[in-house]
Amino acid sequence: HPAMDRKRSCTLCGGAVMLLLLLDHMINALEVPLDLPQPPTITHQSPKDYIIDPRENIIIHCEAKGKPHPSFTWTRNGIHFDVEKDSKVIMKPNSGTLVIDISGEKAEAYEGVYQCIARNEHGSALSNNIVIRQSRSPLWSKEKIEPITVQRGMSLVLQCRPPAGLPPPIIFWMDNNFQRLPQNSRVSQALNGDLYFSNVLMDDNRNDYICYARFPYTQTIQQKQPITVNVLDSKCFYPSGERAPTFMQPPGMHSTSMVLKGDTLQLECIADSLPTPDISWSKVNGDLPSGRFSFHSFQKTLKITEVTEADGGDYRCLAKNRLGSNHHIITVVVRAAPFWISAPQNLILAPKESGMLTCRADGNPKPTVTWSVNGIPIENSHKDPSRKIENGNIILSDVQTGSSAVYQCNASNEYSYLLGNAFVSVLAEPPRVLTPPNHVYSVITNSRALLDCASFGSPLPKFASNIHQMDGDLYIIHKNNTLEINVARPVNSGKYTCIASNSLGNKENHIYLEVKEPTRILRQLGYKVVQRNSMAVFECKVKHDPTLLPSMIWLKDNMELPGDSRFEVGSDSLTIHDVREDDEGNYTCIRNTTLDQDSASAMLTVVEATPTPPIIMEQPDAPTDLELTDQREHSVQLTWTPGDENNSPIQLFLIQYEDSLHEPGVWVNMTEVSGTSTTAHLELSPYVYYSFRVLALNEVGLSEPSAPSRQYRTNPARELPYPSDVEVIGTSPDSMTITWRELTGLESNGPGLQYKVSWRQKDVDQQWTSLTLANVSLYVVTGTPTFTPYEVTVQAVNDYGPGPRPEVLLGYSGEDLPTVAPENVKVSVQNGTVAEVSWDAVPLSTVQGRLNGYKQDPEPEKPQERIFHGNETKGLLFGLHPYSQYTLDIRAFNGKGDGPTSSNQIFETPEGVPGPPADLKVQNLNLDSLVVKWAPPVEYNGHLTGYLLKYQPINTTDELGPLKELLLAANETSITLDNLKHSTHYKFYLNAKTIKGSGPTVTEEGVTIMDEGKEPWKTEFVNGTRTYQIRGLKPGMSYRVRVVAKDHSDATVHSTEELLITVPAMTSKQVDIATQGWFIGLMCAIALLILVLLIVCFIKRNKGGKYPVKEKEDAHQDPEIQPMKEDDGTFGEYSDTEDHKPLKGSRTPSNGTVKKDDSDDSLVDYGEGGDGQFNEDGSFIGQYSGKKEKDTAEGNESSEAPSPVNAMNSFV
Repeated sequence: HPAMDRKRSCTLCGGAVMLLLLLDHMINALEVPLDLPQPPTITHQSPKDYIIDPRENIIIHCEAKGKPHPSFTWTRNGIHFDVEKDSKVIMKPNSGTLVIDISGEKAEAYEGVYQCIARNEHGSALSNNIVIRQSRSPLWSKEKIEPITVQRGMSLVLQCRPPAGLPPPIIFWMDNNFQRLPQNSRVSQALNGDLYFSNVLMDDNRNDYICYARFPYTQTIQQKQPITVNVLDSKCFYPSGERAPTFMQPPGMHSTSMVLKGDTLQLECIADSLPTPDISWSKVNGDLPSGRFSFHSFQKTLKITEVTEADGGDYRCLAKNRLGSNHHIITVVVRAAPFWISAPQNLILAPKESGMLTCRADGNPKPTVTWSVNGIPIENSHKDPSRKIENGNIILSDVQTGSSAVYQCNASNEYSYLLGNAFVSVLAEPPRVLTPPNHVYSVITNSRALLDCASFGSPLPKFASNIHQMDGDLYIIHKNNTLEINVARPVNSGKYTCIASNSLGNKENHIYLEVKEPTRILRQLGYKVVQRNSMAVFECKVKHDPTLLPSMIWLKDNMELPGDSRFEVGSDSLTIHDVREDDEGNYTCIRNTTLDQDSASAMLTVVEATPTPPIIMEQPDAPTDLELTDQREHSVQLTWTPGDENNSPIQLFLIQYEDSLHEPGVWVNMTEVSGTSTTAHLELSPYVYYSFRVLALNEVGLSEPSAPSRQYRTNPARELPYPSDVEVIGTSPDSMTITWRELTGLESNGPGLQYKVSWRQKDVDQQWTSLTLANVSLYVVTGTPTFTPYEVTVQAVNDYGPGPRPEVLLGYSGEDLPTVAPENVKVSVQNGTVAEVSWDAVPLSTVQGRLNGYKQDPEPEKPQERIFHGNETKGLLFGLHPYSQYTLDIRAFNGKGDGPTSSNQIFETPEGVPGPPADLKVQNLNLDSLVVKWAPPVEYNGHLTGYLLKYQPINTTDELGPLKELLLAANETSITLDNLKHSTHYKFYLNAKTIKGSGPTVTEEGVTIMDEGKEPWKTEFVNGTRTYQIRGLKPGMSYRVRVVAKDHSDATVHSTEELLITVPAMTSKQVDIATQGWFIGLMCAIALLILVLLIVCFIKRNKGGKYPVKEKEDAHQDPEIQPMKEDDGTFGEYSDTEDHKPLKGSRTPSNGTVKKDDSDDSLVDYGEGGDGQFNEDGSFIGQYSGKKEKDTAEGNESSEAPSPVNAMNSFV
């Protein structure tokens, strides 16, 4: 990156215009538009060291640009190379690239040092010296290799010594089967390709140690003759064996290694010892360079990449086994080929301007720097009075049109050289902006944004600026006019304008920045275990900027999905149907947009099918990954990632906030969003330190809260709300209290919250009195006149100024008690319970407050005050008692209390009807008398003149009998009524009377005692229980009950006393259906119909005339019907279901039973013989069917059915 100048920090609101100021005259990598005159510039060339493949044509690249377009020439080995004279050499049109056809020629003929010169009328540019060399892969020299014999335990070196190639070959050792020979800490290949054995084992005895050399350019492999190694295990020649390490490579105690800066350093130590030694490395007086060193070849090689001067020094290699150790010191010397400190840069100058070309290079040893002009050493070029050299720099002053040229700077030492071209172009050109107009840059939130404003002009243009400075170091302006926003936010979106100007004019350009929301997968895929043959679903829902459309790619084990129809890719999911074992693996979802991407992975494990466990629904997991985006002055966008739903869909998200400035630790509900949302736009108040958290709600309940978001602080503001609930309360006759609701910390909008309380007397030319208060919600104004109107305001103020001026509130100072009683009080009695009262209003000046009304207290009873509100001067008194005397006074009242009372007014109410008699009771004395008792009314309401008693009987159907009346004296409280019907229910009505009439009626019911001679005792047997429920009793009747104990001989052992029980009468009119006329008529009709049917049956049975049916009927009158014996029937195979049903209306035996499966219309029992016959008129006589079921048990179980006559009697 170019060097950066950090300008003052600034913030840009969306849609604003930003003007940039750049004062730097020097611009890196200056680009001159190609439509302007300019010297040549080399744009592409072959590398300095160019090794060619002899089997292919030689291509030497040289491309350049300029205006006019440059022409090209070449030199070879410092001599002009005439391309046109060599038919094998072609120069590409409009290019300096050479193509050399070497077919039929030897490539060696074209080896040499080539240099390209691109020139036009403004100067000449030179390429590097390009050294062309042919790659070589020479054959191995023929040699006979004698077998090597070595004692077991001794060291050994097998030399490779490959032929010198270009570039050098790659060495490796293999056997006859083309298998690499095993290497380890004992046997390893050295950097020069030789194979070293620290000690030899018997297993090393073999005849196929083969060294191979692979030449990269020709891709050929050559092998050396196999080497045979014979290992001897002779005791005679075998010394003691074990020994401490000594170094085989490099030999001795010290060696030196040279490396160029930036190259890779490789140091090697191989030791001879038995047992095999351990190798370790260290740097003397320092540490190995962190992150750039590594060990290879079983710790025998130390490798350091990107060598710097600091890597020079002594390195210690330590070889150690159990018999001792040895070390070797390698001194590393770092040299450096030339490298640029400041390469020469193109220079654009207007006429009469000045400038300077610099060329600074370094190396070890220090490089020599020389200048050339258009390829000619500067000391040999024509003299230019505007040019001079100082301290290796070329200084140009007061340049003139036509003095354009290309300058070459050469920095060289013994290891390499650098050649830099820089042109000086003298021209006059108004400013132009090279960046396309209205270009739109799109970046992701929180990433870096680079806005280009490339420009050109001569003189070089400057830029105007108008940047508003805010907190934070947000903007960086580079020397190439690029504006960098290190962390782009949505607030940085908008329109940017750069204006370039010089002495010849100005030019502006508009650039747009769009900051997009990042693409994020909402939930990690999660580990999945599914059953074989079931379905696996991976969801990959993504949150993204609405203007970016993300694509989706699924990978399995980092490869494309199998081409199988079982894999179904949805819009935001992957479904695998009919899962198999080979579907196991790691699945990755990648969501890409044009600006960013996100990915998530999950492992799929397939198991055998097991019973599906029940689905357990739980509360959702807490949301995660809370982020604040689109951060504005009074709003912010909150985003989050939902937690696991736990088998119950999320219904909504609850967003809470904490204000750590005013109420730390208190979380307040802020808003709710739907369960499908993952973002919420939050409106914020000024001067609040917000932290947010999110809770999820499903059918089970709320999740745990998410981790809080980072704190978001809003700036203070002057805008303040009105203090609410402002009231003026008169607390005492000489003061008033002004109250209001204090603003919360969330409403304060800034520090230093106070309240400005102002008041003045209404309708009086008086200035406002003001007072500023803090941390209170009331103020008491003293010394005020009694009940005087005041205008009051309460205004909020903070350190940034006052809030809006509030509306004026009208209030009154405190009240005092009224001083005057009402006069001319009059009472007019309407009736025994209502009276009208009137009075004269008190003067308002005597109220000393707001008149709320008047109060009246009628005596002697005061259940409550009677209040007449407002300015009323008359009213009605309700709820008075007749025939009573009252004393009445009246007084005015206000908010302070009651004033003095008026003089007493005495009035009486007239008589009225009395209240109901109290405690009415009815008692039975004997069979035909009842005693009625009562108490006088609680409220007489006048003089009692007597009582009116009425009574009448009630039958069992709740029908009332004749009503009788009795007038009783006022002093009577009971009466005995004789000659009543026994066992009869009576209802009584009683009223008290005054001269005004009868009062309310009270009722009571009573029953006379049952006549013992009319009903016989009924007996029900009880099996030893202590309680028994008697059913079927009639309402309103009295019964005598006794319990009798008898022994086995039915003799009475004990009898209790008789207990008289009266069954309560029916309180509601419940209808006994058996006594209703319509029901009786219906039953009579049914009985008559049954009788007709019986007569018809009897007529049909007696139709034959000569069969003794009457005798059979008489035989059936026996109360005990014995089962008949089975008769042999002549038609035993015939059966009719109707023959087994009793005939409706048929006469039953006297005991009321019929036998099962006996048919009354069968004439079997009446026949004279066992065989059925026909008479003269065709009537069939005999059995209808074969055997009849006449089992005794069945006869005993026959259901009872009353005869029609009995049925009629039971209803009547």
